[in-house]
Amino acid sequence: MKLTGALIRSTIVAALGGLLFGFDTAVIAGTTAGLTRTFSLSPSTLGLTVAIALVGTVVGSLVAGFPGDRYGRRDSLRLMAVLYLISALGCAFSWNWVSLMIFRFIGGLGIGGSSVLGPMYIAEIAPAKWRGRLVGFFQFNVVAGILVAYLSNYLIGLAKLGPQDWRWMLGVSGIPALGFFLMLFVIPRSPRWLVSKSRIAEGRRVLEIIGEEDVEGELQDIISSIDVEHGHGHERLFQRKYRFPIFLAVSIAMFNQLSGINAVLYYLNDIFARAGFSKLSGDLQAVLIGFTNLVFVIIAMSIIDRVGRKTLLLIGSVGCAASLAGVAAVFLSSSHERLLVWFLVGFIGSFSFSQGAVIWVFISEVFPNRVRAHGQSLGSFTHWFMNAVISWTFPVVASHSGGAPFVLFSAMMVLQLFVVLFAYPETKGITLEAMQRKFGIA
Repeated sequence: MKLTGALIRSTIVAALGGLLFGFDTAVIAGTTAGLTRTFSLSPSTLGLTVAIALVGTVVGSLVAGFPGDRYGRRDSLRLMAVLYLISALGCAFSWNWVSLMIFRFIGGLGIGGSSVLGPMYIAEIAPAKWRGRLVGFFQFNVVAGILVAYLSNYLIGLAKLGPQDWRWMLGVSGIPALGFFLMLFVIPRSPRWLVSKSRIAEGRRVLEIIGEEDVEGELQDIISSIDVEHGHGHERLFQRKYRFPIFLAVSIAMFNQLSGINAVLYYLNDIFARAGFSKLSGDLQAVLIGFTNLVFVIIAMSIIDRVGRKTLLLIGSVGCAASLAGVAAVFLSSSHERLLVWFLVGFIGSFSFSQGAVIWVFISEVFPNRVRAHGQSLGSFTHWFMNAVISWTFPVVASHSGGAPFVLFSAMMVLQLFVVLFAYPETKGITLEAMQRKFGIA
């Protein structure tokens, strides 16, 4: 099967949710000082201000599977775009701390929902040999959004808009949110969702549009895996036969956050400030971090379908563990602060090359068609729940010991190395239906 214009267009549009996902999660790094001044925040209330969006992502990821199943992946993404837009405008014009918290929570709902629906949609339209790269494009947009957020913060800082510049930083994402909403009207529904609703003819038509060479063969394979003809299109996720894909999704999501990635991304400016860098210098070095993130995701995406998901995770585990140990050493010794940015670059590069490129691909692959929406929700829920816990507690723990969190993160990456080595399967080049058979799921 070749890459067609319809397939590429559908992937790009669905992945724009990742751009907004990345922007909205990282943009807070440049606003923490302004928000602290404006609302007189303590370390704990600052942590809550950052984490309230993550509470929204937990809720959004947990419930997104329900509209995703009922109304379809594409139509549910439109709702996520509306939530992004409301959040951006609301944060920009928030009149007190409570209103800011409400609108950040709404944005979190959009992030959590799109982290479920975007990769799932792409996985369901992508051929097996291209799936890693196409679903990986969602992650590419996540890190592109992170870079754009850091760059936007830096440019707004240069404009010297005053102590309320955080409003511009948080509000500018309304522009791409509106574009995302409009472009979702030009892509087809997921063929696998259509088949799950017994809309076989429409599913066949979408397979033809996206360039499937063996339309009838693929269609019959989907029908067989979902058991539509026998009325068994949906099942409970939590049952014994799904224990292995559940373990894979939950563990990779937990390790993703136990690396400390979002603690670093959300509090990057504070981390640099603790090491003695000015705000503008911290903003500029954040751009370097974001650029590194993007470059290594691109490298990983280019080889993920040849090298495989497991190999990337193993390599990244070693790099993350070593780099995080270096960050911890800088803070615990209170010396060699100039090395901090390079240890962080090493960590971001290692993470982006492995977990960053693999997580959404892997979670979207390991569940059978009939429970994929709820399985994707479980993986995303775990990711965002851990994110909220770590991001909420990070500023409090770091205020007592700047190095302690990074010791924990480094140790978790060592543990990840062994779990991946001995427990994770390789999923490259296997159709979603064949994956179901590989795991012995009837």
